[in-house]
Amino acid sequence: MDPMTQSAQISSSQGIADGQNSAAKESKPSDSFLSSSPVSLIQSPQVKDLIHWRDPKKSGVAFGLSLLMLLSLAAFSVISVASYLLLALLCVTITFRIYKSVVQAVQKSSDGHPFKTLIDKDVSIPPETFRKHVDASLSYINRALKQMSRLFLVEDLVDSLKLAVVMWLFTYVGAVFNGITILILADILLFAVPPVYEKNKTQIDQYIDLVRTQVNTTMAKLQEKLPGAVKRSKTE
Repeated sequence: MDPMTQSAQISSSQGIADGQNSAAKESKPSDSFLSSSPVSLIQSPQVKDLIHWRDPKKSGVAFGLSLLMLLSLAAFSVISVASYLLLALLCVTITFRIYKSVVQAVQKSSDGHPFKTLIDKDVSIPPETFRKHVDASLSYINRALKQMSRLFLVEDLVDSLKLAVVMWLFTYVGAVFNGITILILADILLFAVPPVYEKNKTQIDQYIDLVRTQVNTTMAKLQEKLPGAVKRSKTE
């Protein structure tokens, strides 16, 4: 075979493969709710180490502070909690500043301001970092708006029905729990479930697969009975 012809065939096959890959990426539900900001945050290595208790001291401090914050918000207003926290921090720094001044006066030392290193430290946010976080937030917002438009305008009838069922269940949850209580329970589950799942991964995965199979079977039957429902392909 002519080398020029062979190279042309290779180039065309590579172009077809690239087109198929790009089409697969476009058809992949990358803008699903599962890829939203909270989930991606939980999947970050630092957060995963915390909720899996890789370092018990750090995880204990994070869990204790987050639970204390939520319990405080349940008992007091946001303004009161923020004011008490800032007042406590200010009392600690003022006390430490006075203590170091007294020690320096007694010892006749010239150590200077105890927080001089922190004062001289640059705490400003670089414009590049700010723009990067704004762009990332904008992508999440656009993704959420696209999902809301797709669901509420019933692009896929089954997905919209799923959302309706979830919202209907949330009406009962909201009648029993308020927002802070749900956040407290979520915080406890966030730090309690991952270690349990890690120890019993095989058994839990088996039950999850059974439940997922039952749900998929039920939704497939429901989709077949719905008039005018757009049936999904098996590749999805």
